[in-house]
Amino acid sequence: MQKDKRQEVILEKLQLEGKVVTLQLAEKLLVSEDTIRRDLNEMAQKGLLSKVHGGAISSIQKLYYYNDNVVKNQEEKNRIAKKASSLLQNGMTIIISDGTTNLAFARSIPKDLKATVFTYCLPIAMELTEHPGIEIIFLGGKIEKKSMVSLGNEVVNKFSNIHVDLCFLGTGSIGPLEGITEGSYEVSLIKRAIIAASDRVISLATSNKLGRRQPYTICKPAEIGLLITELDPADNKLSQFAEAGIQLR
Repeated sequence: MQKDKRQEVILEKLQLEGKVVTLQLAEKLLVSEDTIRRDLNEMAQKGLLSKVHGGAISSIQKLYYYNDNVVKNQEEKNRIAKKASSLLQNGMTIIISDGTTNLAFARSIPKDLKATVFTYCLPIAMELTEHPGIEIIFLGGKIEKKSMVSLGNEVVNKFSNIHVDLCFLGTGSIGPLEGITEGSYEVSLIKRAIIAASDRVISLATSNKLGRRQPYTICKPAEIGLLITELDPADNKLSQFAEAGIQLR
């Protein structure tokens, strides 16, 4: 297949799926991975797409893209997102923190929901622009370029001046004794402010985050209103969390 035709096929696939994978393209187009990489590099130089590890995304999709973790454990994250979205009701005010599981949750929110959403995560704010009934309030500050979230005291102070029904907390580490912990000091300050601003804390965590601990405490188990994982609540991996009094879904 000629180069122009290959690149036309790549663009069509990007328009349909938002992302292409080098290996899959090589198999589909019957060429080497090196040939596909050269195509993607040339197309990126023309501004037709954005290169990422293992492939490429559309230039528009870059607004929503964190890093390669977006596609890891996607099935589990979608299962969590479906459970979480069932908690939503019209008229609610909610906070959605950063994280790829929360991005999956934002994508699962019903298009007809009427609610107010506060977030400091730019990809999530952009995702919600497709929901006509959601008022989006982006709490801006210094943007961390890699994760595209706002950080700093300005964001913390803004959260201290609001009060919401629910917060959906992206969770990197959670234990039955230590509760939710975080590896970033700046993010830990924001998440503590989020918890203080919320009537109920919903922790979204894939099962590989269970039993892990990081340096900065976000909240203790008693402060967690609900832990949502991709697992059945009766799964043995969750037994210690149930014993700690954490409600599971």
